Amino acid sequence: MRKVAVTTTVVCAAAACAVAVLVVRHRMRSSGRWSRVAAVIKELEDRAATPIGKLRQVADAMTVEMHAGLASEGGSKLKMLISYVDNLPTGDEAGLFYALDLGGTNFRVLRVQLGGKEKRVVKQEFEEVSIPPHLMVGGSDELFDFIASALAKFVASEGDDFHLPVDRQRELGFTFSFPVRQTSIASGTLIKWTKGFNIDSTVGEDVVAELTRAMERQGLDMRVSALVNDTIGTLAGGRYYDRDVVAAVILGTGTNAAYVERANAIPKWHGLLPKSGEMVINMEWGNFRSSHLPITDYDRALDVESLNPGEQIFEKLISGMYLGEILRRVLLKLATETALFGDTVPPKLETPFILRTPAMSVMHHDNSPDLREVGNKLKELLGIPNTSLKTRKVVVQICDIIAKRGAHLAAAGIVGILKKIGRDAPPKDVSKLPRTAIAMDGGLYEHYTIFSDCLQSTLKEMLGPEASTAIVIKLANDGSGIGASLLAASHSQHLVLGES
Repeated sequence: MRKVAVTTTVVCAAAACAVAVLVVRHRMRSSGRWSRVAAVIKELEDRAATPIGKLRQVADAMTVEMHAGLASEGGSKLKMLISYVDNLPTGDEAGLFYALDLGGTNFRVLRVQLGGKEKRVVKQEFEEVSIPPHLMVGGSDELFDFIASALAKFVASEGDDFHLPVDRQRELGFTFSFPVRQTSIASGTLIKWTKGFNIDSTVGEDVVAELTRAMERQGLDMRVSALVNDTIGTLAGGRYYDRDVVAAVILGTGTNAAYVERANAIPKWHGLLPKSGEMVINMEWGNFRSSHLPITDYDRALDVESLNPGEQIFEKLISGMYLGEILRRVLLKLATETALFGDTVPPKLETPFILRTPAMSVMHHDNSPDLREVGNKLKELLGIPNTSLKTRKVVVQICDIIAKRGAHLAAAGIVGILKKIGRDAPPKDVSKLPRTAIAMDGGLYEHYTIFSDCLQSTLKEMLGPEASTAIVIKLANDGSGIGASLLAASHSQHLVLGES
């Protein structure tokens, strides 16, 4: 009996030791895994870092490139395109006008009844239409026919509240949010597509002519009286409501900026100086690049695999089209190299652009104790169930790094513009500090609160307490659509200013 008891004791002890060894090994593996996770995140933090000194370098580089782009065509990665808009809305505009806003995966059609200085915008209506993905990479006629068809249906629904004088042709402001070489207020050739569009047959063509032919094929009698970039439309809409608006920034699917420049500060402008002495410049700042930009391996890989490698570098760091995709790439590396989500890599995580920025925003803003929304999104979008709280915290931490880098860089870009127009520092007499308003549009800025709050606080830090008190960012929701209709009014063939 004693032998049996001893044997049993030995066996139990051995089993206990084996279990203990397994537990220790599991803990060591787990500890090693989280060490590797921490190392990947630390590397991301270091490479994506945006200390205030670096942001000042980015702002200075933006200003330098602005000067170079204004000096000559091709002088900078910034196109600094002349818009031919030398008079922004005054509030006197009146009549019925339409706008078409094409700037991403959706487009909007809008109609506005303007009532002059007293009544302003009497009534407006709009519809939003999604563009089927195959039309973004198909043929030019197919894309514009789809747009013209939707526009014709919208016109057909025009109610009695909108008044068009008899025998008068409808007029349209066309907001086209892609790089265009403008040749007049109502014509311009496409330089290149961005934001996921890639239709070779449109490049080098007059986009107003393309739309006009498509409208004719639909039997729609409408004249395009103003071709504007979405950012210029936002600037025009912002100025309509606030005379201190001097620049506009779009932070949505894509990103861009426009501002009011002194006409005599544009060396490449060879025409007569406009009576206003001003010219709106479409910067196309998404194509800005500088050695000071904090670019990571994830950004480089995204760029190489994109439809436009080597182009739109700034946009790929700060816009809604790409923030979620950068997050996916970081999570994929963690899944592959650290087994963050288990021993196998979730198959859906390998699908490019499956993780969109709105989903990233939901996870980033999750304030629940167990980060329930983070867990829901990982399960819903990526098929990753049963994640631990520690894993979810890692996801939120990565969201924070990526979003705040984008917000910091966007703020630095704005400071670069303010430096160019001399609004970045207070005058000696602070009482003469001019109020400066920036019209802002885009879903990224409007809906991603952590992003927009970070942008504003960074702007204040970079400008300092005195200068920042005079800078106001005004959300111009659908500013580009309203702005396009206002510019259509101010450039109407019927000269309807002041008409009721």
